[in-house]
Amino acid sequence: PNRFEFGYGLSPEIVALALDRQPAVIVTVDNGVSSVDGVEAARLAGVDVVVTDHHLPGPVRPAAVALVNPNLPESRFASRAMAGVGVAYYLMSVLRRVLSERGWFSQHDAPNLAQYLDLVALGTVADVVPLDANNRRLVHNGIQRIRALKCRPGIRALAEVARKNLANLTSQDLAFAFGPRLNAAGRLEDMAIGIKCLLAEDMREARSLATALDGLNRARRELEQDMVGDAEYLLAQDFADRNATGLCVYHEEFHQGVVGIVASRLRERYHKPAIVFADAGNLAPDELKGSARSIDGLHIRDVLDRIANLYPGLLVKFGGHAMAAGLSLKRVHFERFCRVFDKQVREFVTDEMTEAKILTDGPLEAMDISLETAQMLEAAGPWGAAFEMPVFDGEFDLVSQRVVGEQHPKMVLKSGRKVVDAIAFRQPPLSGNPSRIRLCYELAVNDFGDVATPQLIVRHVDVSS
Repeated sequence: PNRFEFGYGLSPEIVALALDRQPAVIVTVDNGVSSVDGVEAARLAGVDVVVTDHHLPGPVRPAAVALVNPNLPESRFASRAMAGVGVAYYLMSVLRRVLSERGWFSQHDAPNLAQYLDLVALGTVADVVPLDANNRRLVHNGIQRIRALKCRPGIRALAEVARKNLANLTSQDLAFAFGPRLNAAGRLEDMAIGIKCLLAEDMREARSLATALDGLNRARRELEQDMVGDAEYLLAQDFADRNATGLCVYHEEFHQGVVGIVASRLRERYHKPAIVFADAGNLAPDELKGSARSIDGLHIRDVLDRIANLYPGLLVKFGGHAMAAGLSLKRVHFERFCRVFDKQVREFVTDEMTEAKILTDGPLEAMDISLETAQMLEAAGPWGAAFEMPVFDGEFDLVSQRVVGEQHPKMVLKSGRKVVDAIAFRQPPLSGNPSRIRLCYELAVNDFGDVATPQLIVRHVDVSS
């Protein structure tokens, strides 16, 4: 569903739209556990609903004929970290087994579910769920199929516009090159563009859609930069906002499709939980939609649940995870909510939790800052949420620096006799051209050119005294 026309989840409006197609059953993916009204509307219309979701359930569950969710308290599934795409994939796997036991495939072709692993890998990484053993297994096998070119045209086309080599594809490529382009469609226009790209059956159609997604992603990046700047300005103008533990920002010109990214940027900069709000639009002209991002140790959905219980009527609705959540409230309640949110966050957050920390594996010897080491680290993946790429630290001579892509300082560094490239994404260039700097970095393979080389991905930089 187009989020700007119908909002999120299986709403009664979406059910009414689905009924035009006379379905026997409605299946949700990555949503539905909180769609009480939508499921009830389908039930009254005589349509069964199967909910597949991974979001945390609320106090009232929808009256679906089946609720498939590893995060239900009574779930016995080994992995609660599943993404919505993984839950759907396992449901398909069980359905295939049951049909086989019933002899269905004696008269029908049995599907090879391995053909969907490229999508499972992409969806799992893009949803930033923890890469536990089960998710790592799914992502690993999906990436192996993509590298072997056993993937759909849409993924090939996305690799082309992102200038990624499928033979060397990594989970970081899925996270930072593929995911943002697909998400840009839903954030700015209509998510159907991304879906059509992934469902395209030939490269001509896939390339056209991938090119459109690439253009939308460029527009999204520009909008994100503007909104982050505006949000930081708003926080700086108000002393109370600047010193709050729980950050809340709203502007009437903010785009609701980008507020989640902006909340992430504020969380990264201030090391505090942040919620960014935008107007809800024509669906609810008197409401604001917010997207929340949390810090380690603070379960953001539980905070919203506590607010809903302590201040009835303050929230219209909410839902989400420990680290991310969405909510709606009346515009007239915004300032009150900001005060309440900050108060509740202070109940759980300590000063230590808001301190920026980077855990490293220590320094690498100059001889180990090599392409061979970078390739070994890459092969040990897939890396991702809760299974992070190793971070190292060390001191380097700064040979030169320049800005690429408008906001990414690219540096040439020297450690002993070893010269190596480095890039610091979304960080300001170093002022004063210091001769000596200390870095926290990841060691990665840069295969952008014809010859692969090692490259440092800078996570933090200090200028040595």
